[in-house]
Formats: sequence, C-alpha cells, structure tokens
Amino acid sequence: MSTHIVADRPRVSHGAGFTLAAAVLGFFVITLDAVVVNVALPSVRRDLGGGITGLQWVVDGYTLMFAALLLSAGALSDRVGARRAFAAGVVVFVVASAACGLAPNLAALIVARFAQGAAAAVMMPSSMSLIGQAYPDPVRRARAVAAWAMGGAVASSSGPVLGGLLTLITWRLIFFINLPVGAVALLLLARTKHSPRRRVPFDWIGQVTAVLAMGGLTFGAIEAGADGFAAPQVVSAFAVAVVALAVFLAAEARVAHPMVPLDLFRRRNVSVANAVGFAFIVGYYGLPFVMSLYLQQQRGVSPLGTGLAFVPMMLIGAVLTPLSARIAERLGAPVLVSGGLSLMTAGLVILAVVPASTPVWVLAVLMVLVGLAGPLVMPPVTAVLLNSVPGHRTGTVSGVFNTSRQVGGALAVAVFGALLAQPGTFMPGLRGSLLLAAAAGLAAAASTLLLTPPRSTHEPDAEAALTVADNTLPQGAGARV
Repeated sequence: MSTHIVADRPRVSHGAGFTLAAAVLGFFVITLDAVVVNVALPSVRRDLGGGITGLQWVVDGYTLMFAALLLSAGALSDRVGARRAFAAGVVVFVVASAACGLAPNLAALIVARFAQGAAAAVMMPSSMSLIGQAYPDPVRRARAVAAWAMGGAVASSSGPVLGGLLTLITWRLIFFINLPVGAVALLLLARTKHSPRRRVPFDWIGQVTAVLAMGGLTFGAIEAGADGFAAPQVVSAFAVAVVALAVFLAAEARVAHPMVPLDLFRRRNVSVANAVGFAFIVGYYGLPFVMSLYLQQQRGVSPLGTGLAFVPMMLIGAVLTPLSARIAERLGAPVLVSGGLSLMTAGLVILAVVPASTPVWVLAVLMVLVGLAGPLVMPPVTAVLLNSVPGHRTGTVSGVFNTSRQVGGALAVAVFGALLAQPGTFMPGLRGSLLLAAAAGLAAAASTLLLTPPRSTHEPDAEAALTVADNTLPQGAGARV
C-alpha cells in the first residue's frame, strides 16, 4: 500500500470573513471621500462661501495628509498591530466625517478634511495588512485582495453619481454617509482576532523626515498645478522634500529599527510592485484629469456628459475586479499585470493620436482600454507584494506601496497640469501628457518580466527570525497576539 502525503493549505484565520468585510468597507470610504467631494464643491461654496483656493484645499487637504502620513502609518500598523491601527483610523475617520458634515464655515471643513486624510492614511496599509494576516495561503490571499479591491472599484465608479444624488438633498450627506459605514466596519472588526504586534522602538527621525518629504512633494505638486513649477512656494516645497528624503534614506540605513527597512527593496518583487504602482496611477488617474479638461474646455461637453463618458471605463473595472484573482491563477500574475499595463499603454497612445474631432462616444470606448488595467494590474500586483514579505512587514510594505501610488498621482496631475496650462498649447499638452503616461506604463510592463513567484508566506522564512530576535531586545516585550 502506498501512502501519499499531501500538504494542506494553511487555513484562513478565525474571523477572516469579518476581517475582509471590514477591510473592504474601509477601502470603500477611503476611495469614496477622495472622489465624491468634487461634485459637491459648487454647493459647498454656495453654503459656506470662500474662493477657489479654499475649495481646492477641501479636495487637496485630504490628499496631502493621506500621502504625507502613509509611510508612518504603515510602520505604525506593524508596531501596534494592524487591527488596532485600523480601528483607530476608522474611529478618527468617522469623527472627522461628522465634523465635515457639521462644518459651520469653509475653514472648519478644510481642517476636518485634513483629519480625514490622516485617518485614511492609517486605514489603508492596515487594511492590507489585515488581509495578509487573515489569509496566509497565497491563493486565498489573492482572491481576498481581489475582493478588497472591489471596495475601491465600486467607490470610484459610483462616487460621482452618489455624490450628485446626495447633493440634491444636501452636500453634508456625502460626509454623514461615512458614519454608518464606519460603525459597521468596527462591528465586523470586533469579531476578528488580535493582530501580532512588533515591539520595537519607533524610528522618530524616519517618521519626521518621511512626513516632511511626502508633505513637501505633495504640496509642491498641488501648488505647481495652479501656479507653475517656478513659483517660490513650489520650489521651496520641493527643496524641503529633497533634503528630507536624503536625511530619511541616511537614517534608515543606520538606525537599528528603521521605519522602512531598505533591505525590503532587495526583494525584486517589492521593487517591481512599487514601480508598477507608480506607473499605473500616472496613467489611470492622469487620464481622467486631462480628458475631463479636454471634454469640457475644448469640446464644450457638460459636466454630466463628461462624467458619463468615464462610466464605461469605470464599470469595466468594477465588473472584472472580482475575477482577477482566478484569471491570475490560470495565467500567472506577471502575465496578467504585463497585459493590463500593455492595454493601458495602447489606450493612452491611441487617445493621444486620434483626431481632435473624434466623437465623444468613441473616446469613451477607447478609454475602456485604460479601464481594463485596473482589475488586471492592481489586485494581482498587490497579492504578489503581500506574498513576498513576511507577515510582520506587511504594514510597512503596504505603506511604501501606497506611497508610490500617491507620488505617481500627485506628480501626474502637477506635470500634466503644467503642460495643459501653457497658453495656446492645450492640444499639444494633452497629447504630450498622454504619451508620457504611456511611456511610464510601457516601462512598468517591461519591469514585470522581473517578477518571480513568491514562496508561500507560511513556509519558513529566514527573515521571520527577526521577529524572535526583536522579542529579546530590552526595549520590547515581543510580538503579541
């Protein structure tokens, strides 16, 4: 009689379904509040007053804090535990949302939006880390990531429509809707187990310099879009970012417990995933930015008509996202990611060269090529990233990954805005922007050839021994569940 020994897949953790549902809701409100407020700005101005600059900061204040704190939030998630970090982020997000909805003036609304952005920065990497911990098997984890990505896909596609409908009653409802969603997320989270904590000292130099670097870069990019790259405040902000980044890298190479261990980037999958995240956002979010201006300013399309032109692009992402994990299982993540980036590159190039008189419906169809990149690129590359690092570093690597995405989005809007702002050169600027985004997508597609199949994270990992070593340090009491 022959005996066959079959290794069982690691079981999902207790309460994994509740964990995933909470993470999906968190990703939903994070994405929703990044897009829904745009349609409400005229109503906000009518009720609260203020100028264009104030309204810009209603949008950009959220983005600035979100980008500036992502690295710190990722490290915090690993140190205090993803469950605790996510819960704290949701609580602050709900309170800040209530403050937004009750804001008596524009200044109060902007301050509350800053608080929302800070809370979102904590929620994003901790939600990814929660999924990584709840689903130790790479296959189940990839499927969970695809489900998690649905939260963002649904928010992106429904946000403008939902915002428009709620604003018909009052713009304040776009913020109050976060309260019941946050409450449900906390109830779900209460059904999950505690996350491991890494008791190591905080890297205060890294924390401060990371915030200064990302804050300076994001602020400079925001202001460059309005005032140009030569404006004094833009030059100063970029200078602060460069100096802070230099100090950050020097500190991370020397401190005993760095916020972002630089050896992470020796893992090829980590470096490639961050390059893909950067390039993807340049095209995926840069396209709506330039095409919205083109359709309204050059073609005379109404705001509603412009929004409808993006519906096919967004819907294809929402429909295909749940299927991306199973497609990746058949074809392999590198093939899927490379294919998605290639489709995005092709779509951007075609949109750059079609005649200016191309019917709007044709442009809407062509933008679907870019929309396909959403489900084909982000869920599988996120799964590859989480599967390539030990569990005690998922929060940190998630923060780094989302930071690369934010940098891509901020720089795309700044550079493309500068190209479009030149007098009398809108169409050359439009075509140049789309071709730049295509070049980034093509380079990222080529980099996916370097992706390697990660080992299952439940297999013995030499780096995991670092957790044991950390537990013996006088400064910490060890990982705790």
